[in-house]
Amino acid sequence: MTGKAEDGFRFASVVEVTEELKQEWRARRQPDDDFQQQLTNLERGQSIDQQALRQARQAIAELESEIASLQADLIFYRNIMAPSQSTKGLQVSSLVVQPQRVGETYDFKLVLIQMGGNDTYISGLASVNVIGFQDEEKQAIPLRDLSGNIDNLGVKFRFRYFQDVEGELRLPEGFKPLEIQVIAEAEGAKSVKVERIFDWETLTEK
Repeated sequence: MTGKAEDGFRFASVVEVTEELKQEWRARRQPDDDFQQQLTNLERGQSIDQQALRQARQAIAELESEIASLQADLIFYRNIMAPSQSTKGLQVSSLVVQPQRVGETYDFKLVLIQMGGNDTYISGLASVNVIGFQDEEKQAIPLRDLSGNIDNLGVKFRFRYFQDVEGELRLPEGFKPLEIQVIAEAEGAKSVKVERIFDWETLTEK
């Protein structure tokens, strides 16, 4: 009987100690669980904050780009309406060439302007040639031979303030371009001839 009582006592003591250890383990685990939950909440909050920050930065970048574009437009029109004495008349304002994703095909945009004297129209012809090497031989290829958007040897223009000429061009296989030559010649009372050379590498660099 005594042996059994002792065994029962010992068994009861083990159960109680085990339960106490479990309770202590739960008590100690609870702060860890709370801490882990707080950490998870912070990580979620940080993720949301980072997303909001990225969106804010993107919005700011878009606004800055829009402002820069508007400022460029303002300068563009201001120069047209109130040019300096040395820059009046027909001008080759700009040429933009952007490569497409496939092959040697490019989008282009040529802008001709009339600086001052915008009370009457100016008209004429602009010839555009892509100059480079084909089989180590230097060649000047007219835009008409490179673009399906241009039918004539030169680009006809008639405008008071400015005129855009847009399209795409495709270089022949093996052709290595060096520059683009634009010669614009006005007719009539405003007869004048202007030329501008654009470096190909500068035009197409990203």
